[in-house]
Amino acid sequence: MNKTIMILAASAMLPLAACGSKENSSAGGNATASAPVTPVKAPANGDWSSVAVATTAGGFLMGNPDAKVELVEIGALTCPHCRQFDETAVEPLIQKYVKTGQVSWEFRPYLLSGVDIPANLIVGCNGATSFFPLMRALYKDQPVWLGKLQAVPAEQMAQIQAMPPQQQFAELSKIMGLQQWAALRGVPRAKSDQCLKDQKRVDQLVQQTSDVTAQYPKFPGTPAFILNGEMLDVGGTWPLVEPEIKKALQ
Repeated sequence: MNKTIMILAASAMLPLAACGSKENSSAGGNATASAPVTPVKAPANGDWSSVAVATTAGGFLMGNPDAKVELVEIGALTCPHCRQFDETAVEPLIQKYVKTGQVSWEFRPYLLSGVDIPANLIVGCNGATSFFPLMRALYKDQPVWLGKLQAVPAEQMAQIQAMPPQQQFAELSKIMGLQQWAALRGVPRAKSDQCLKDQKRVDQLVQQTSDVTAQYPKFPGTPAFILNGEMLDVGGTWPLVEPEIKKALQ
């Protein structure tokens, strides 16, 4: 059984197994280093938040890749605590730190369940340029698309889980309305069809998740934050994360 099938079979198709855990995360070791896939020029308008690139670690980075402080968020699109962080922290993070080039912010996907796979395939479908707007819009609408999934009868869900992985992704996307949602935001249906069949990206997402939990035995659940290569053990809220950013900038 390959890793993709395992992660789908092990999940109940609903999230939260590792979302918002209170456990301390002070495991040793550094995060997988990441770098932009392509070189990045400084923005002409001086606003680094307008720069977004894919990273070699499988995430997407907003801001100055050479910033003094690199903040990596390990997040799951199905996690309500990650949604809360997006709602309460991302604007001050961008406005106060990313725009100026002091801090780069990388979002690195984590899979809580098989549902996270099609969600990530959809928000990353148009590449780095549209990733952050789509990711943030999907968080905003999270109760809607997850609510559609939660309304599916158990018998129908069992039938979906028996399908081959790619068919599962397509069927889950259909139930949650993700392709229609994406089409309204600039991702043509034909393109999202292709993205849902991107086995290379699926394998990368599964491997990323495996790497995080293997490298950090006390990984606290999503959202988790890595600051300049070290995982923070302060929790996943802005009042706790911002002071760590300020200390790193000193």
